[in-house]
Amino acid sequence: MEDEPIEFPISDELDLHTFRPKEVKELLPDYFELCLEKGITRVRVIHGKGTGALRELVHGQLRKIACVKSFSLCDQTGGGWGATWVELDSGS
Repeated sequence: MEDEPIEFPISDELDLHTFRPKEVKELLPDYFELCLEKGITRVRVIHGKGTGALRELVHGQLRKIACVKSFSLCDQTGGGWGATWVELDSGS
């Protein structure tokens, strides 16, 4: 039996707690493209604080994705170093 795709709403927030780290590489660019299709150009990616390994993985991937204009850690009201704001370039 093949794994069925899981559908979830596309919004300006992506919580990675329900995903395995190896899924992040494919998830981020696909999610950002869907955001841009909906006119969403700023996304809060929640990776958690933990050891920082997932944050580093996410930041490494963000550097490689063409539609990512910039990214930065959130302030304390947005999750501090447990989340990252990502600015998307709708012109890509």
